[in-house]
Amino acid sequence: MSLFSPLIVCALALVLDRVLGEPSRWHPLVGFGRVVAAIEKQFNTDSARPWPSMLAGSVALLIVILPILGVVVWLSIVLDGWWLLITQAVVLWLAISLRGLAEHGLAVAQPLHKGDLATAREQVSRIVSRQASALDERGVAAAATESMLENGADAVFSTLFWFLLAGMPGVVLHRLVNTLDAMWGYRSPRFLYFGRPAARLDDILGWLPARLTALTYTLLGQRKLALQCWRTQAPLWDSPNAGPVMAAGAGALNVRLGGPSPYPSGIKQRPILGGTQAASASSIEAAIDLIRHGVWLWLGFILLITLLIWAIGLIA
Repeated sequence: MSLFSPLIVCALALVLDRVLGEPSRWHPLVGFGRVVAAIEKQFNTDSARPWPSMLAGSVALLIVILPILGVVVWLSIVLDGWWLLITQAVVLWLAISLRGLAEHGLAVAQPLHKGDLATAREQVSRIVSRQASALDERGVAAAATESMLENGADAVFSTLFWFLLAGMPGVVLHRLVNTLDAMWGYRSPRFLYFGRPAARLDDILGWLPARLTALTYTLLGQRKLALQCWRTQAPLWDSPNAGPVMAAGAGALNVRLGGPSPYPSGIKQRPILGGTQAASASSIEAAIDLIRHGVWLWLGFILLITLLIWAIGLIA
């Protein structure tokens, strides 16, 4: 493989995402989700006791991840040349979700522009766990904007980061663990202990990518406000990774996020994030643009590093 292979793979994957989007049928993560649900029913049988439940969650995590990861590691070893490059591009395309993220966000923003709150509520209920029927126009816009910023880290920048750091195995490990966290990471009586191993592993894998995402948002937005929000507001958030991402993103856009939000279990009081402008359809679109510009920034940085390494190799 050449020095420029990582850049080529990232570019090909993003082109595939742009042209094809997420597969509407037979997406590997859909099948993975079904397997995960079946295994959880078999192993999550003692949710009231912390240590047995966490042990069961750890064993279940290993059972669903290790076989898939083993196959991916084997492919990384046996494939070479163009076959490896194409396989990497396809795996990265299946893991990344830039177009899908934008489509979900615009499906909320467009009805809001038209004053169609009912449709906007229906669409936002597909991407957040909040009680959409209780959200007003600003609440819907804030929920969608927060989802764009947070999932920009999980579904786009973390995916690129783990590919650049650890190739296909890194991408697959991060995506599977992130999916497990989404399915098992609830703080409900059933998943409070069982889902904790997956949630903690997701926090570990996402720690550095989250901060690189926050830095990306800061560089491309209102930098002074983004840095201030990152420094003062992120520590107040209950998630160690979502806090920096959402605080920096909200500051970069100078939009007001966070605050009390309705959930099926009741009103959840959350810290205020960002600046002074109320969330709107425009803030959803601005968040999408921020992520898209961030991807171009990352590609440019990858190209720059690649050229520097190539030039150093020529001099040496």
